[in-house]
Amino acid sequence: MSEQHNMASSLSDKQPNRKDSRQINFRVSEQDYLKLSQSAKTLNMSVPAFVKKKAQGARIVAPNIGAKEAQELTRQLAKIGGNLNQLTKHANQGGNVPAQALQELQSEVAHIWQQLT
Repeated sequence: MSEQHNMASSLSDKQPNRKDSRQINFRVSEQDYLKLSQSAKTLNMSVPAFVKKKAQGARIVAPNIGAKEAQELTRQLAKIGGNLNQLTKHANQGGNVPAQALQELQSEVAHIWQQLT
C-alpha cells in the first residue's frame, strides 16, 4: 500500500515537460485581441506564439506571397522532397547518385528560395 502511495506522490510531484518553465497570463480588450489575432493569422501563427515573438523583440514580417503562390511552392517542395527521398534510398542501397541529380535539386531549392525572399 505504501508503495502505491509513494508512486502516486512521485507522479504528482513531477514538473510538466516544457521547454519554458514560466507562464504569463494577461488580459487585453476585445479590440486589442482582434488586432493581435489578425496579425497572427496573417503570419500563420497562433496568438500566443505571435505575442511571445513580439515580446522577445523579434521582427516579424508578413510573407510577400499569396495563398495560391504558397500552395504552389508547397507542391514544388513536396516534389523535391520526394525526389530527394528516392535518391537517398538509392544511395543507401549501395547505388551511385549522379552529381547532376543533386545539383538539379539544389537549383530547384535555390529557385524557390528566391521566390520567398
